[in-house]
Amino acid sequence: MKYLHTMVRVADLEASLRFYRDALGLTVVRQKEYPQGRFTLVYLAAPGDEEAQIELTYNWDIEDYGSARNFGHVAYAVDDIYALCGRLMAHGVTINRPPRDGRMAFVRSPDQISIELLQAGEPLPPTEPWLSMPNTGVW
Repeated sequence: MKYLHTMVRVADLEASLRFYRDALGLTVVRQKEYPQGRFTLVYLAAPGDEEAQIELTYNWDIEDYGSARNFGHVAYAVDDIYALCGRLMAHGVTINRPPRDGRMAFVRSPDQISIELLQAGEPLPPTEPWLSMPNTGVW
């Protein structure tokens, strides 16, 4: 058995690509439109790790997917949690659970999918502004 991907439904494909690709730094592995089924699939992966993918499913007809809280979360190990959180903030992403401990943070996609970021290896030394940054919203 081999892990292939996690699928999440997205309401706005461009907003989701700005989040997953531009802000989070994932790369598009492949994208295909299915006019007969009226949907588009986009597969993304962390650079250098194309084996673990996230599939964005964009249905062309409008649907309400709710808060997606029942989904849980997608997790990524990152080389520098502080640098990535800074990059996400520069892209207008709210850091819901800041990496106060130098190890873990949570953000949410435009469709409210929780993304857990975990520092690869040992936690980084706690530092400002993260150390005193409060939680925002839910994750």
